[in-house]
Amino acid sequence: MAVRKIGLLGGSFDPPHLAHLALGRLATQQLALDELRWLPAGAPWQKAGRQMAPAADRAAMLAALLHGEPGHVIDTRELTRSGPTYTIDTVRELQAELPGADWFFILGQDQYGRFDTWRDWPELLQRLTLAVAGRAGQPPMPPSALAAVPHRVVALPLPRHDIAASDIRNQLAAGASGAALAPLVGPAVAGYIDQHQPYSRGDAHHQPG
Repeated sequence: MAVRKIGLLGGSFDPPHLAHLALGRLATQQLALDELRWLPAGAPWQKAGRQMAPAADRAAMLAALLHGEPGHVIDTRELTRSGPTYTIDTVRELQAELPGADWFFILGQDQYGRFDTWRDWPELLQRLTLAVAGRAGQPPMPPSALAAVPHRVVALPLPRHDIAASDIRNQLAAGASGAALAPLVGPAVAGYIDQHQPYSRGDAHHQPG
């Protein structure tokens, strides 16, 4: 029996947008994944102090973005975990639940460049292959601590997408409608934003980050 290949793609997805979708599609194709698990974060330690849209809204927007995408699964365990969210806890749980799979963790060059600040990062390197999204023709650049440790890494050449969730939140805070942002988030997410107004419940959601 062939080994099942599973990718993990985490983030706050606040909101999810078309660059996220492009990365997920690229990873699924380039890595020949059987499944891509999207992991919306509950309280990511890297973003401590910034409030986000409610977890239920972020999960629902992500579901809207991924509707009809084969092999893409939303895993909400980090949304229900109390306290800070650490990738290592999720990876240990998943690998205990699904032994024998080949695991890939998809991340950007900025995250890869700070990977040595993640909790139990040497253990993560043993458990996963890192798939680093960067500009075509530019190899992944590890921080010095990672460069000294053998680990599995592959490059994902991602076309440039000038989309940032913080810019989308800022536009919503300035009064933009979801429909106006459809070119950035897609029509399904835009419709959800206009119907449910997840960014109009106080001003905490509009802090930069």
